[in-house]
Formats: sequence, structure tokens, C-alpha cells
Amino acid sequence: MKFGSHMSMAGGHHLAVKAAHKIGFQTVQVFTKSNNQWKSKPLTDADIGAFRDALGETGLTGPVGHNSYLINMASPDDELRDKSIAAMIVEVERGEALGLTDLVAHPGAHVGSGEEAGIARIADSLDQVHRATSGVKLRIALETTAGQGSNLGHRFEHLGSILDRVQDPDRLGICVDTCHIFAAGYPLGTRDEYNATMTDLDRCVGLHRVRVLHLNDSLKPFASRVDRHAGIGRGEIGFAAFGFLVNDARFLGVPMILETPKGLEGDDELDAIHLRALQAMIQTPP
Repeated sequence: MKFGSHMSMAGGHHLAVKAAHKIGFQTVQVFTKSNNQWKSKPLTDADIGAFRDALGETGLTGPVGHNSYLINMASPDDELRDKSIAAMIVEVERGEALGLTDLVAHPGAHVGSGEEAGIARIADSLDQVHRATSGVKLRIALETTAGQGSNLGHRFEHLGSILDRVQDPDRLGICVDTCHIFAAGYPLGTRDEYNATMTDLDRCVGLHRVRVLHLNDSLKPFASRVDRHAGIGRGEIGFAAFGFLVNDARFLGVPMILETPKGLEGDDELDAIHLRALQAMIQTPP
């Protein structure tokens, strides 16, 4: 399995690669730019070269990006949606320049306009982003959500509807976050529950569209619709579900990214602990 973690880009994206490699990961996730600001300094050739060189030196493959939390492609406010589309175009261009394989993106929040209207806006927004970034290899991976507020993506059907509506669905993928789907009401704790949830995901979007997995336990209980991440086995999901996931051959080679707490000092020791726990769950075929 290909394990990674979301790492800080402070000091340069290349340092995130080196930090992930030092812990023992095979891949990495980074923000393409500041996640809480609309604008950012353009990437230089030196920035891009340092990141790509770090990947080559460490052997990490399949690096993943995550877009800004400010973006809302479902917004009923035309000004905010236009701003979000423009920001997504920049995110895709930055991710492509860095050589990322996928850009994880929250679908958006309908803010009272209703699920149907929100889904239609997301699909139209993605079409505009795709037209403006013709020819890129990077795919946008729409992330499952916990369903806080009016966020869309907490039902697999939401994602399926977006895929059905966009003009070029082959340029999209799905990112499944374990904390989010558990909090949204998809059970994972037993083998039967895990299988039923994956069957539902396959029916709505197709398991072949899963491009990224976020491995996070949940601080909040099942079906709480609250997004609060916890370390592996340190929340309400428990260890068993992660064992099912890391031994699921259908996800062999799919980046499995930790977005778990880093510790009081922001260091990476907890990442190393969680990585060892996941590796210990992998069963050797007889």
C-alpha cells in the first residue's frame, strides 16, 4: 500500500517531500498554496524544480494536492462562485506545474439554495475549470464530506450526480475520507458494514474512480455530521475498519493519506506512530 501524510509546505513544497520521506512514507499531500488566502505568490521555476528534484531524490510517487478551504463551487452568490472558479483554475495550474497527480477538492456548500441547485453549480463550475485547463494531466478528486452545515458530498449520490452532469467526467476522481463518511452515516466497524459501504460507493460512483484515500479516525460519533479528525484507532471508528481498508486489494496503489493530528508541537512523531500502526495491519498472503 502507498501511505502518505499531509505535510506543511512552510519553507517550500520540497521540504514537505523530504519530511514525508524521513518518516517513511511513499507519497505526500500538500496545499498548492496557502489554504486560507485567495492569493499567493506565483510558483517560480526554482520552486517547481526543487519539488520535482525532491521527488526524484526520495523516490516518493503520486504526490497529491489539496485546494483552499475558501473555495465554494456551489455558492449561490455569483461573485463568490466566480472567485472560486478562478481560484480552482489557479490551483489546477499550480498542481500541474508541480507534477501532482490529483487535486483533492471539497465539492462545495449550497448555503440554503438546496442540494439540486448546489450540485448543478458544482458541475458547471468544474466544466469551466476544465475548459480553462485543457490538456493538463492532473485530475480533480472530489472529496466525501461529513455533511456539516450545507456541505454537499456527504452522500455518495451527491458525487455520482456531479459525475453524471459534468461534460468530461474522466477528468474527475473521488477522494474518500474515512472520518467524513463515518460521520456522514456510512458504517465501517465490521466486515459486513465495511463491505456494504464499499458496495454503496461502487454503485454510486464506481470504485475505479477512487483516486485518493484519507485515513482519519473520528473524534465525533457515527452519523454526527461533524468533521473532527482523530489519530488512527484513537476515535470512534476504531482499528478494525483501517485493517479492512489497507488489505483491500481494490485500493492497491491508491495514495492513502493521513490527515491526523500532528501533536502539540506540530512535529511529525504522531505520523510515524500512525504509519507503523497501519503497516502492522497489513496481512501477508498465505
